[in-house]
Amino acid sequence: MKALIYSGPNVDTCVVMRLLLALPLFILVFALPLARAEQIKILYLQGSAHGFVEVTTLDGTRIAVGDLTRGLRGDVVTSRLTMKFLDGSLDDETTVFSQDRMFHLISDHHVQHGPSFPKPIDVNIDAASGEVTSIDQNGKITRAHVDMPADISNGLTLSIAMNVLPTTPETRIAIVAGSSKPRLVHLSIKNAGEAPFTLGGLPRMATDYLVHVEIGGVAGVIAPLVGKEPADYHLWITTGSDPAFIREEGQFYEGGPLWRIQQISAAFPSE
Repeated sequence: MKALIYSGPNVDTCVVMRLLLALPLFILVFALPLARAEQIKILYLQGSAHGFVEVTTLDGTRIAVGDLTRGLRGDVVTSRLTMKFLDGSLDDETTVFSQDRMFHLISDHHVQHGPSFPKPIDVNIDAASGEVTSIDQNGKITRAHVDMPADISNGLTLSIAMNVLPTTPETRIAIVAGSSKPRLVHLSIKNAGEAPFTLGGLPRMATDYLVHVEIGGVAGVIAPLVGKEPADYHLWITTGSDPAFIREEGQFYEGGPLWRIQQISAAFPSE
């Protein structure tokens, strides 16, 4: 079965993995200052696309399939990834951002519920107003304000990774973490080396990006001691002038197992 891999301006890897978007929402943090993140200059514009993804365990067992869509109006991109789990669970996220020289988050709405997710979430981030709205499983609505910097990057992790040169020692981005008590934390993105893979039996190379959550302050010191430090996760992106997403491994929720997500192609009965 031929893999469906988008590259260049038609790749929207920012939402290919809600692995990444699930991660920021479960981190336990305190309201303590963190080192400054940075806005990323756009090297590869995101365009309209429709792709298909699967989520598997590390042993290759498929647990979910989904659709990735992206629409473009002017310099504003609307991306949505909907992943339907075989046990009836749902992970659904819509990210709206602009791409005028730099990435600018407009809004991010992320929903998780069902047996695969011990703590369901329904969180909406409005970057312009700084308002974070969450709805719990009982329908209770909670609103909180966060002073968001211009480089807030919820939902943009993969797009940003694709726009970072492999020679860059480290890239740090700010995200909103938490739901009813949201705070700012950072993600540190570093090149962990090259990884070989094959495509149609032919050898290729990908860059393995290690993404580490920086909680910061006293919370960052305490988290490992109480078992609340999020696991690092990996993004594999093809090397070269037109990068493309290959695979990601990480947690969808606090304390959850490591799952893998990657693009897939259609199969027909005759195949």
